[in-house]
Amino acid sequence: MPHFPVTNSNLSATHIGLFLQEKYALNKDTKCQLIKAGMNDTYLVTDQADKFVFRVYSLHWRTKTEIDEEIRLLHQLKENGIPISYPLSDKDGNHIQTLSAPEGDRFAVLFTFAPGEKQHIISEETHFHIGQLIARLHKVSVNQRLNRVDYTPEVLLIYSLKKISTFLKSDTAEMHFMRSAQTYILKEFEHANIEQIRQGIVHLDIWYDNLNITDGNKVTIFDFDFCGNGWLCLDVAYYILQLHNIEKYEAKDYQPKVDHFLNGYESVSPLSAEEKRFIPILGVSVYFFYLGVQCQRYDNWSNAFLSENYLKRFINGLVKRYYDIYKLGDNKKG
Repeated sequence: MPHFPVTNSNLSATHIGLFLQEKYALNKDTKCQLIKAGMNDTYLVTDQADKFVFRVYSLHWRTKTEIDEEIRLLHQLKENGIPISYPLSDKDGNHIQTLSAPEGDRFAVLFTFAPGEKQHIISEETHFHIGQLIARLHKVSVNQRLNRVDYTPEVLLIYSLKKISTFLKSDTAEMHFMRSAQTYILKEFEHANIEQIRQGIVHLDIWYDNLNITDGNKVTIFDFDFCGNGWLCLDVAYYILQLHNIEKYEAKDYQPKVDHFLNGYESVSPLSAEEKRFIPILGVSVYFFYLGVQCQRYDNWSNAFLSENYLKRFINGLVKRYYDIYKLGDNKKG
C-alpha cells in the first residue's frame, strides 16, 4: 500500500543529527533534538562544546531564492559587526540543504547558536542596548532591498484581514473593529510624508523570543525568517508593541522601558517626527499581519489554538487595547 499523503511532518532528530555529521563534518557524538515545531521546525544541534541551530522550512513556506536572500542579508550584517546568528556552509560550500520529506522537498539551513538566553523581563538598561543594536542594524540595511516581500499596506492590512475573515464572522463586534481600524490606518498611509520615513530591509520579528542575552548584557538577534522590505520604523513599532504585551498594563510599568528603548535607538540613529507618529499605527498594522499569518498557517496548529474565540480574545485583549492606548481612529485626540 503506498504511503498516505501528508501536509507537514516532523523529521527524525536522530537522523538529522547523522545527516549533519556527514554534511558538516561534525563529531560522531553529535546530538540533535527538536526544540520547536510550527511554521518552521527548529532543532538544537550539540557537537561537544559547540551548539548550532538547524532550521527546517515548512514545505512551500519560503522559496530557495527567498532563503538565499535571507542568507545574503545575514552575511552582510555579520561583515558589518552586527551580532546575529548567521548561516554556516557545509563541506561543499553550500548553505541550503534539501531534505526529501514525505510531503515533498524541504529546505534547511544550519545557523550558529546565539550566546546567552532569552529573557522575558528585560531591564531598562538592556532595552537601551537593544534600541542601539536595532539602530545599528538599520544603518546597514537602510536603502537596501531583498528579493523578498515588500511590507506594503496591502500586505500588512488588506491581505491579512482577508485571511482572518475565514475564521471570524463578519457580523461580530471584533470584525467590525478590525474593518474600522483598517480603514483608518489605510487613510493614514495615504497621507504619510514618506520623504521623512526611512526605507530599507526590516527584520519584522525582533522581540524577546528572537534575542539571546548574556550575563554581560551582550545581545544577539536571530530568526530573520520574516525579513523583507519596508519602513525601518516597522521594527521599532513591533518591538514596542511586544514590550506592551510583556509588561503590566499600567503606563508606569511599560513607559519607562519604551523610553529607554527609544533613547537607545536615537543615540545611534534619530527618528523623524513622522516616524514617531507612525509607531503606534504600524504596531496595529503588524498585529493585523501576524494574525493573518496565524490564519494562513492554520494547518500548523490545532483547532483549539486557532478558533473564533481565540481571535476575539486576541483582538480585544491586545489589538484593541493597543489601539485605544494610543487613541487611534475615533479615539484620536482633538
